[in-house]
Amino acid sequence: MTADPALDAAVAAVEEQFGIVFNRARVVWSESAKQIHPELQPAGYKLLASIVRAGTTNAHVLAEHLDMDKSAVSRQVRQLEELGLVESRADERDGRARVLVATPLARDRIAEVRATNQARLRGALEGRGVEELLVLADVLRIIGEA
Repeated sequence: MTADPALDAAVAAVEEQFGIVFNRARVVWSESAKQIHPELQPAGYKLLASIVRAGTTNAHVLAEHLDMDKSAVSRQVRQLEELGLVESRADERDGRARVLVATPLARDRIAEVRATNQARLRGALEGRGVEELLVLADVLRIIGEA
């Protein structure tokens, strides 16, 4: 709490909206996972999307980046491999290490899901100007770094 009740109320309103956004994000991740494969869990979808975004990565980096337990990442990666969505390969820089790479099937399905999600987001943000959206993106970046 600060000496400024209006500021406190504004921060509380932001916090409340983040709760709503996070709940919606969980629903979207669940829907997105099912679009990729009916057996895929939301955590698996988040891992797969991160692998696609990174190009190549390893389980340790994913666990750190997504703040997940290493054993949970390992289980999800195993399922992604079984579903034909991820391959584990020898690291070109260090043959002893393994890297994860999304299969072409996974890249295609993630692209389809992202297009659907971005269209939904575009619809929700319709009527907002480019400058306003860039400010929103900057505010979200700042919060993400906090």
